[in-house]
Amino acid sequence: METGFCGPGLMGAPMIRHLLRAGHTVHVWNRTRAKAEALRAEGAHVVDTPRELAARCDAVLLCVADAAAVEQTVFGAAGLLDGDPSTPRRVRWIVDHSSIPPAATRALARRVADFAGQGGAAGTGACRDGASIGWIDAPVSGGVAGATAGTLAIMAGGAASDLAAVRPLLDAYAARVTHMGEVGAGQTAKLCNQAIVTATVAAIAEAVSLAQRSGIDAAKLPEALAGGWADSVLLRTFVPRMTQSDLAPIGALRTFQKDVDTVAATAYETGTPMPVASTVQQLLRLGAAMGLADADFSAFIDILQTPRDGSNG
Repeated sequence: METGFCGPGLMGAPMIRHLLRAGHTVHVWNRTRAKAEALRAEGAHVVDTPRELAARCDAVLLCVADAAAVEQTVFGAAGLLDGDPSTPRRVRWIVDHSSIPPAATRALARRVADFAGQGGAAGTGACRDGASIGWIDAPVSGGVAGATAGTLAIMAGGAASDLAAVRPLLDAYAARVTHMGEVGAGQTAKLCNQAIVTATVAAIAEAVSLAQRSGIDAAKLPEALAGGWADSVLLRTFVPRMTQSDLAPIGALRTFQKDVDTVAATAYETGTPMPVASTVQQLLRLGAAMGLADADFSAFIDILQTPRDGSNG
């Protein structure tokens, strides 16, 4: 199937490379064109607007920053579904790998369904053969390392038939795809993932800080705790990042803050007590106030490393 991809960033670029290696034809768009052009030499076709993807591709995958970016890519000027719904479009499936609020993804899915329905009613078809456009929310977990290795975990929401149709694409870069339920269920599962991840990274930062202030080598914690209950991929990933200064960033702290803010909002909507997530939220807000919003995920340690005398120096 002809495939479109919006958002070749830290996560998206390696996902696109796996699609190309699997033999898929991939058309790429990005707001900053240079990031898309960087993939041309590897076989990607670069387009000027998302609208072109809707005309050329059966499935379009999104991996962008937030709900506003998703909405703009789909419904904004020159977006996938901008303008007249009677305009012929090929797109049959929109797969959103972005992490956005469940309520937002449900609202977007309804707008897409309404758009396709208008085209069908006019007899011209909003997409190929007058068929509907399926929305799959499919946030990912595994970080840049997982995207590069092609071992991402995908938690998906949407119709089972729509997910089955795009599985050959997802399988190119995911080791596991789990259908969680209707539209929005994938995003809810991702919030559960982020609640666990951010709380764990914050706890690792506390442990590293405690080790350092106690005069022991914090860098040895992964070795010392290997095989025990505290052992984890996160421990092995983040202790080196918190004790070394020469490692390339794998994501900005502002992304964690966005996700934890969404966790807090969803907890409020559902009446779910989440005291640990609330504490992590305050840590992230403190980090932003300290100017660390664009720092690496591991910057939790910098939030905690204030001098013991309370001074700023």
